[in-house]
Amino acid sequence: MKKAVVLVSGGLDSATTLALAQEQGYTCYALSFDYGQRHRSELEAARNVARAAGVVEHKTITLNLNDIGGSALTDSSIAVPQQPTPGIPVTYVPARNTVFLSLALAWAEVLAAEVIFIGVNAVDYSGYPDCRPEYIEAFANLAKLATKAGVEGHPIGIETPLIHLSKAEIIEQGLRLGVDYANTISCYAPDEAGRACGRCDSCRLRAAGFKDAGVADPTCYQSNSK
Repeated sequence: MKKAVVLVSGGLDSATTLALAQEQGYTCYALSFDYGQRHRSELEAARNVARAAGVVEHKTITLNLNDIGGSALTDSSIAVPQQPTPGIPVTYVPARNTVFLSLALAWAEVLAAEVIFIGVNAVDYSGYPDCRPEYIEAFANLAKLATKAGVEGHPIGIETPLIHLSKAEIIEQGLRLGVDYANTISCYAPDEAGRACGRCDSCRLRAAGFKDAGVADPTCYQSNSK
């Protein structure tokens, strides 16, 4: 059976990506990261998504990106923006996808997996530089050079099935495949009960996606979110 490592954050995009990988016939291994993020509820969501999908294995790797800081998602002294901001927002985590993909590449090589799936998107997203097609292409070239598998002629591919889809199109794909979006959370600042704030950039994109798709939003929001 062909194997894939799928990055699963607990969010809407990664849950859809996992479902699409399985639709393509891959035996999936889910990989999540406890990287010091303030929004800890995403780890529980990732476990729920992986369990519902019936992956072969779900591994969570612990990192300490909060020791570096520089992002509202890892540094409690930086506020999560509640309104749209120009440029790359402070919710960008420096080099996060490069770190995540590097570790996914290592596990994929150990598993003899053919591909890594990551749910990056370049349409309805926050402008992060490591979500662009040119970044993914560059990392795929690095993967060919940096691994035994690549040097021996069996490079591990990087699949980004959502990269050119709108948020509404992503949701439509997931619903077609039976993804339960109630298991997911996209919020940058949920409360201790895991309820979404409804105001951060990620919440706004998610809510607009459900509205544009013409389906009910199953997200559990805080009572003062609107």
